[in-house]
Amino acid sequence: MNPTGTHATLRPLQWLGLALCAAGAAIVLAQAWRALVLAPAVAHAGALGAAAALATALGVLPLVLARTPSQRTQDTLLGFGAGVMLAATCFSLLNPALDAVRAAGFAPWPRAAGIGLALLAGAGGLMLLEHLLPHSHALGGDARPRRVLLFVLAIVLHNIPEGLAIGVAAVGSEAARATALAGGIAIQDVPEGLVVALALHAAGMGRGRAALLGAASGLVEPLAAVLGAAAVAGAAMLLPWALAFAAGAMLFVVSHEVIPESHRQGHERQATAGLMLGFVLMMVLDTALA
Repeated sequence: MNPTGTHATLRPLQWLGLALCAAGAAIVLAQAWRALVLAPAVAHAGALGAAAALATALGVLPLVLARTPSQRTQDTLLGFGAGVMLAATCFSLLNPALDAVRAAGFAPWPRAAGIGLALLAGAGGLMLLEHLLPHSHALGGDARPRRVLLFVLAIVLHNIPEGLAIGVAAVGSEAARATALAGGIAIQDVPEGLVVALALHAAGMGRGRAALLGAASGLVEPLAAVLGAAAVAGAAMLLPWALAFAAGAMLFVVSHEVIPESHRQGHERQATAGLMLGFVLMMVLDTALA
């Protein structure tokens, strides 16, 4: 299949979205060293984001080893990751955000309304970005190049708020809580790396190249983690609103991407069981570490 044809089918707004993402990555790279020197928490965020990216890379190993896990296992892992992310949204992001605005002296209604608006802004921002980069949510039996490209963009797109949440939590939460959040995100990144690699391989790409690009799809997470942590470390007053913004973005991802994908192949029961287990595990870890 002709790669040139794949690129030619992208719309102007999609290219604009890609350009904005590339510009954002360039800004992160340009300021990363300064941020790491000024704020050790940013270094921690970068390390946690890199761990999540590594989990994505580990997910492609079954393609290299020709031992792809069953679809049921993949969907259960996605459900587990969704549960962890939901609990992390509540206990690792929203609770610290509410505590921070309470400590800042905000009255009950203004602080609740402000955090709610920041949460909606996070979800709305990601919805806007998705509009600029429209994509296919599933491949089904049709693996045409453009559809595969858009599917991969969907995975990369929703890695952004995951990395952002890791970065903000690294600055605004206890180290153990931020690590637990990154661990939960990493768990659900494993099947995502495999899904991207399998999609590219199904479109006719060689096994090695598909695995390499699948592994690379997670590299946006440490970049987003450093950006989020650097922004919050540079302006402490942004902390509660950034935590709520990240929570909204995470909620959007879980509802719009992870849960639908885990149910798509008819394994709703296993995915839901994984979600419940992931939520309870993350809740226990968060409350035990509080």
